[in-house]
Amino acid sequence: MPTPAKGPRLGGGAAHERLMLANLSAALFEHKRITTTLTKAKRLSPYAERLVTFAKRGDLSSRRRVLGLISDKGIVHELFTDIAKAVENRDGGYTRITKIGNRKGDNAPMAVIELVLEPVSAKQAVVKEATTAAVTAAPAEEAATPVEAAEAKYAGSHAATEDNEAPEGFEVKGNEDSMKFHVPGSRWYDATVAEVWFDSAESAAAAGFAPAGGEAAQEVEAE
Repeated sequence: MPTPAKGPRLGGGAAHERLMLANLSAALFEHKRITTTLTKAKRLSPYAERLVTFAKRGDLSSRRRVLGLISDKGIVHELFTDIAKAVENRDGGYTRITKIGNRKGDNAPMAVIELVLEPVSAKQAVVKEATTAAVTAAPAEEAATPVEAAEAKYAGSHAATEDNEAPEGFEVKGNEDSMKFHVPGSRWYDATVAEVWFDSAESAAAAGFAPAGGEAAQEVEAE
């Protein structure tokens, strides 16, 4: 049996892998967010994004190609109407993967893969606002040491530490791959390795980071 170019197959063979990816895609389009192993999430991402590309075309040929993979007509209809409309201004990058630590039992690396349905214009506005805030806040941070000033990538942030211990006054973990943040005591906080630390959830949000799993999962409380 030939080996695919991008690593070993999922499941027992090529047909099994195609079936697994089709079922995972159907679950992703239905629930918008699923939890699976990191390996499956990485293999699912390009597969699902290709189906979203077909949905954005919206023609009969594309619909038939997707129906050949996903037999649930309700999910395909939602993909071609709701999801395709939500990402019509986005050029690729329709999925986001967030690592959440290892699974109990077999210690397999786990991840949450979700559809990116936020409007592109809103995200650009957040990034621009965060950049402006960083420039404005720079004079107020003159008390910081030269090393700290060089390492502070965002306003109200601190560079990652080698031991993953929170610097004093910075307890919110940020993941730059997924642009998500985790507050102390939240669901995936202990399993997350911080790539950047923030002094508050508000600073993380101003830098363009979103709460991992949504506001409810992070249990953000007003200060």
